[in-house]
Amino acid sequence: MTAQGFSAQFFPQARWILIVVILGILPGCGGIQQGGAGLPRAASEKKLAMLGHTIQVGAFAKLDNAVRLMQKLDALGLDAYYYRHASGLYKVRFGDYPSRKEAQARAVQLRKGGVIDAFYLVAPEDSAAARYRHYRGGPLRKMLVNTAEGFIGIPYEWGGESAETGFDCSGLTMTTYKLNGLNLPRNSRAQFQAGTPVRREDLAPGDLVFFATNGDSEVSHVGIYTGNGSFIHAPKKGDTIRQSSLHSSYFDGCYVGARTYLDKDG
Repeated sequence: MTAQGFSAQFFPQARWILIVVILGILPGCGGIQQGGAGLPRAASEKKLAMLGHTIQVGAFAKLDNAVRLMQKLDALGLDAYYYRHASGLYKVRFGDYPSRKEAQARAVQLRKGGVIDAFYLVAPEDSAAARYRHYRGGPLRKMLVNTAEGFIGIPYEWGGESAETGFDCSGLTMTTYKLNGLNLPRNSRAQFQAGTPVRREDLAPGDLVFFATNGDSEVSHVGIYTGNGSFIHAPKKGDTIRQSSLHSSYFDGCYVGARTYLDKDG
């Protein structure tokens, strides 16, 4: 008698037991995909790596100049990103080097090659993540929100990848985290996978909220939650950064879930 025949003859109820077990599991899986409902936090909690030494270049009055330099560095595989400094000038950062010596050597090489001019090395210990990651009261979360707010009203453009992959919007969230010393992945779907699921009712400032904006269930858009049902995002390539509401009919309808990368008190 085959194993299959043996199972059917002596365990006729096995298939029903299996179906009951699967049905019992499915609601929890659905909950995980839609923001993590039913998932114990400790069971899947993930942490982002701290960003290493980075190289900062440029001080541009015109955004276009910063974008061009960023794209030039991107073409060399350096994953650059720009931001608006408190001075109002646009600066560019790139790199994740384990030591200051390696960052210095790479910057000097690029300067000799005419790719960059003057540069500044940013040490990981100077980041908000290094200073505040384990403080209670949410100082790191506040820093993330403050950083994202600094982008409101300016265009956010990227080159080399299409909007369908969530690259433009995820460029904003990636930059917000990297400027604070946390190495968030660049693509929105990778960001979704990298975080710990969090229920919508448990959202805290600095968490990321994800949406399926292409008419399916795939993550295609991301923003950074700022509190009170609001989030900051780059709506589409070339558009300006803005704040929107999770309660709007559009975003409520395509909401996929949320992810956190910090301790609740971070």
